[in-house]
Amino acid sequence: MVDVVALERDGFVKIEQPELRGAADEARALLWRQIGLAPDDPASWTEPVRWAADMTGAGPFGTLVRSEALAAALDQVAGVGGWVPRGSLGNIPIRFPLPPTVDDRGWHIDANTPAPDGSWAISGRPHTLLLLTLLSDVGPDDAPTRIRVGSHRDVARVLNAEPVAFEESGLLIDGASAGRPVAYATGRSGDMYVVHPFTAHAADEHRGATPRFMAQSPVMLTAPLTPGSDSVLARVWD
Repeated sequence: MVDVVALERDGFVKIEQPELRGAADEARALLWRQIGLAPDDPASWTEPVRWAADMTGAGPFGTLVRSEALAAALDQVAGVGGWVPRGSLGNIPIRFPLPPTVDDRGWHIDANTPAPDGSWAISGRPHTLLLLTLLSDVGPDDAPTRIRVGSHRDVARVLNAEPVAFEESGLLIDGASAGRPVAYATGRSGDMYVVHPFTAHAADEHRGATPRFMAQSPVMLTAPLTPGSDSVLARVWD
């Protein structure tokens, strides 16, 4: 069981899963192979960010995405039958201990609403929530995702049903949530964070020594989130 009061208050909740550390470590080993680099060869780490992906949900990735604790948590926050199980972890940014070459660390919420042309936008009637899966141990210096605590309530007030292009939403989200304290998505490999679709978050610079592996996955809701919905996620409008 997860702390739904914390999700309502903070806009995110952590699921600690020590039983999945082995699966996360196996997944990380596969990702090293996918990107053609090695954990014992720092000289080959020449880019601050490399993107990998799990699109099949095979092996340890499937073990993670089908976590019983995750399913129970999503039943609590989105309602039984209120979310669609994922088949894979999807996109996995790997952050290396190198100075950033581009500024990709702005405050935002993820695109959450499908558009008629097949693209995705931001709206106040989100179709997704966000799942972060740690595939390595992540400490405060290891580029943990930054989260503005309680910002889901600020963002809910400035969005409506009309979609806004992701590229145009950054200043709106940043301005609405700027006064909030910041938490960090730290933990052990195998831990997960369920993040409210309105919670402002951002990447961070890597100040540590060990590359950070983390999947960021949208979880589809079976119906768009709206005021009055029978879901913990909808209590943002209370």
